Amino acid sequence: MTTDDQTHAAELDSARTTLNRAGAARLERRPWEQPGQPHSDGDLVRFAAWVCRDPNGADPTVLSAGLRLLSSARVELDQIEAGLLFAARGSGLTWPHIAEALGLGSAQAAQQRLNRVVSRVGDRDAED
Repeated sequence: MTTDDQTHAAELDSARTTLNRAGAARLERRPWEQPGQPHSDGDLVRFAAWVCRDPNGADPTVLSAGLRLLSSARVELDQIEAGLLFAARGSGLTWPHIAEALGLGSAQAAQQRLNRVVSRVGDRDAED
């Protein structure tokens, strides 16, 4: 791991700590989370947005922490989307059905979306 990677990881860890101290640590566990498993960055970003919903009372440190985790939360969502698309195909859903569920105009658009998501996930995995 390069120094830049270590710095980035430390910044993400600091943002997670900030949000947990602001109250995210008390969030209820999701049914799919194991005891002791940290909250996802997506949940932490949602928590930051919820806590800072009043612009006059928003803590700049919490806002910054939420913003810091946005990119990581997007990665999580891409991974979830890829998994759902593969599960849909594996369970027999057709591309036209998937396109309709995604609000896309064609089966080809759904296939292209899967390709883009898988490419983004793969590009991020290569960076790690």
